Amino acid sequence: MRTNGTVARCSGSWCRPRPVRAACCAAVGTVHHLEPRRMPVSTEGLMRLRTASLRHLVPVVVVVTILLLTSMPSAAQVPPPSVDAAARAAIVDEIVSALEEAYIFLETAEAMGAHVRERLAAGAYDDAGDLVAFTDRLTRDLQEVSKDLHLRVSWDPRRPEDGAGGPSDEERRAMQLEQMRSQNFCFDRLERMAGNVGYLKLDCFAPAEVAGPTAIAAMNFLANSDALIIDLRANGGGSPSMIQLLTSYLLEEPTHLNSFYVRQSDSTQQFWTQAWVQGPKLSDVPVWVLTSGRTFSAAEEFSYNLRNLERANLVGETTGGGAHPVQGYRLDEHPVSVSLPYGRAINPISGTNWEGTGVEPHVAVPAGEALATAHRQALERLAAEEGDPQRRARLEFAVQTVELRQRAPVALSPSQLDQYVGTFGPRRITRDGADLVYQRGEGARVVLVPAGDDVFLFGADDQFRIRFERVAGGEVARLVGLYADGREEAHSRE
Repeated sequence: MRTNGTVARCSGSWCRPRPVRAACCAAVGTVHHLEPRRMPVSTEGLMRLRTASLRHLVPVVVVVTILLLTSMPSAAQVPPPSVDAAARAAIVDEIVSALEEAYIFLETAEAMGAHVRERLAAGAYDDAGDLVAFTDRLTRDLQEVSKDLHLRVSWDPRRPEDGAGGPSDEERRAMQLEQMRSQNFCFDRLERMAGNVGYLKLDCFAPAEVAGPTAIAAMNFLANSDALIIDLRANGGGSPSMIQLLTSYLLEEPTHLNSFYVRQSDSTQQFWTQAWVQGPKLSDVPVWVLTSGRTFSAAEEFSYNLRNLERANLVGETTGGGAHPVQGYRLDEHPVSVSLPYGRAINPISGTNWEGTGVEPHVAVPAGEALATAHRQALERLAAEEGDPQRRARLEFAVQTVELRQRAPVALSPSQLDQYVGTFGPRRITRDGADLVYQRGEGARVVLVPAGDDVFLFGADDQFRIRFERVAGGEVARLVGLYADGREEAHSRE
């Protein structure tokens, strides 16, 4: 990262809130342009967590997801301590001081401070007997004023200090890395769907510094796709470095994606895509992004960036509405930490962000229908653009299959199923309880899935399905096998 002609190195150490350190070190009043050739080490601080007990701010990625992902597994096993009136007052004082010093909007910080102090004086927290109950109420009251879902106060069980029998920094980093690795850095699912549509289910944006090889492998797997679906419906956020890496595969030229403005240092940090990636780019591949109300923070930024760049079609629900990068703040004398929003996102195209409003999809559907909707749209576009008749027929068959699976299974009574039972040339249809079963010769038995209008899907196989035809009186008289390449094979009932 270059600052006024000099190179500013990111710092991963904990630091006091004077001055607040953003994802990388900041100089007052300057704009930092992250060169497209380099990824910012925006989460190095996360991987170098220290446990000193004095006032500390730790540089953290955009959202709580990574904090949860890297939390120590033993924390939840410790019972929360009780908290008395003096402790409650001290905790409120320090949190208010930190908010006024570092929260992105000073007036809001002052309003939050006045509100929780008023609540404290009125005895609103007197019956909060332990730190879990107390911090939960503080979170609720702070969010009531700020409407900022990134802002949270939590009980933070203290780990043993260095030299007191606890794990070293290196051991902690190894444990955190292993926990992320065991979750495959949130790359949950990769698939080649019907019509050569690539699918990536990504449940968080892990730091590229550690998850880069996994991300590169995923994007190279998807490189031959004719269309791409990125599923962020369960993604709560994460690191801007992963946003940069993945988006670099989707854009041909270095592109300014987003900026973070930090009030305390009066500085702006820019985030750009890279000019070069490992493996082929997918810059000409149409992209669909799936969203839900659970899509939050960095996942919203990814969606918002691509929407404003007109690079992706968003399908699903309006996202959660959290646009502020956060830092972890640990109190001096009490095992309490604050997820403290220290900056605000600024999109270079819209000039604003999605805080409080969320990101609206182009096509609004319930989250559970988003994948099928996006897949159908992708197939329809590919079919419309396909010049080869045989390939177009396959794509149209895939479109029909997606539509049929959206409405299947259609409930049929035993008597309705019995109408299809019989022998049709080499094909035999039987009923096994509530299932209609297909068998050709001595081949495997396949349970047919009723999709309505005498059409049945062939189990999980999307390359073949069956249509029954009736005579004038309504009796089933013929079975037609439908293949993805457009072929039809018909046999009359014997």
